[in-house]
Amino acid sequence: MIRVAVSGYLGRMGSAVVAAVQGADDMRVVCGIDPNASAAPEGVFPAYPTVAEALDAVAADVMVDFTQPDAAAGNIAAALARGVNCVVGTTGLGPGELQSLADGAPEGTCLFYAPNFTTGAVLMMQFARKAAQYFPQAEVIEYHHCNKKDAPSGTAVTTARLIAEGRDGRASEAPGPETELAGCEGARGASVDGIPVHSVRSMGFVANQQVVFGSMGQTLTITHESWDRESYMPGVLLAVRSVGGRSGLVVGLENFMPGLC
Repeated sequence: MIRVAVSGYLGRMGSAVVAAVQGADDMRVVCGIDPNASAAPEGVFPAYPTVAEALDAVAADVMVDFTQPDAAAGNIAAALARGVNCVVGTTGLGPGELQSLADGAPEGTCLFYAPNFTTGAVLMMQFARKAAQYFPQAEVIEYHHCNKKDAPSGTAVTTARLIAEGRDGRASEAPGPETELAGCEGARGASVDGIPVHSVRSMGFVANQQVVFGSMGQTLTITHESWDRESYMPGVLLAVRSVGGRSGLVVGLENFMPGLC
């Protein structure tokens, strides 16, 4: 039985993680972590305001973190220092910061980070990397709910970087910010490794993304849509089951999906 601590368990994603873990036969929630821990479901599992307090009191194999960028690094460091593997979905942590956290962990401890936990989004990103070598132009358009704390999303940034990687050094042929009208700067979106990325924030969305490729006389659009946070849960559970066999930093759910890596 895998013992799971859920950091940010009172949030939207954290609540979904709690329900998913409790519904799985091979794992259980041993504690919840949140600054407002007094709202814990009495009698279900204990709750604590900080990771250090929780993991000093309760034995856990894995901590799942869906919190805020300004809190996640401290949460991860506290868990790794105690030999607890981490499954992290909080965006806003850069590659250097993640590597530094993993480097400071005891041998045999895993820090797993995914920009997106939906299997469909992982496939979308991998398809985009493959398509990039055949199309000279590409743009990423991502749509999220209006309460999302970061823009662009971690998925969009990763997608753009994979497209650039798939081009093997060839520059985009799409027009850039030089075409923007005065007073309308930003119309061409953010440039991530030379790929325009556009972020839409509005009520009515959960998480949607389009990758639009263009070539002479044709376009290719790869679209992934999430209508509910439950779409992330199979990927979260896959990561929880898989981190015990890894060590160090692992980035991307594709590492646990046979045939993609």
